[in-house]
Amino acid sequence: MKIWGFQRWRSDRGQNLVEFSLISFMFIIVLLGVVEMGRMVLVFTTIANAARAGARYAIVHGGDRTGSGVNGPSGPGSVTQIQTVVTNFASAGLLNTSNLTITVTYPNGNNNAGSKVDVTVTYTYDPLVRYFSSILSQVLGSTSEGVITF
Repeated sequence: MKIWGFQRWRSDRGQNLVEFSLISFMFIIVLLGVVEMGRMVLVFTTIANAARAGARYAIVHGGDRTGSGVNGPSGPGSVTQIQTVVTNFASAGLLNTSNLTITVTYPNGNNNAGSKVDVTVTYTYDPLVRYFSSILSQVLGSTSEGVITF
């Protein structure tokens, strides 16, 4: 005499393993996606703060500033100090500085007190997980502007 319930139970062996493998794969993909999106927000925040730091440096190092080098004025002819400040800030946030593009413009054409300065920072985002490269390969950017005080 055969017991049908016992035979049915034996035929379902491995079902849990297959379901677990499918669900665990999807769970890991979702978990990595959450981590990647969190990192993207962190990178964007770092870029925005780097642009803000560059604009701040530019507004306090206008044409009325005396000195040379780091203490001297920065202006339309020499924006390397501003770019250095932005690069240093971004590298402290563990960004790949070779992906940075820094643009400093003086809309009025000079660095006198009362003139405006715009600092634009763009960054080509590189995901940690290559699976998301097609979706998250974006260019993140931020612009900060200020009025030169001295």
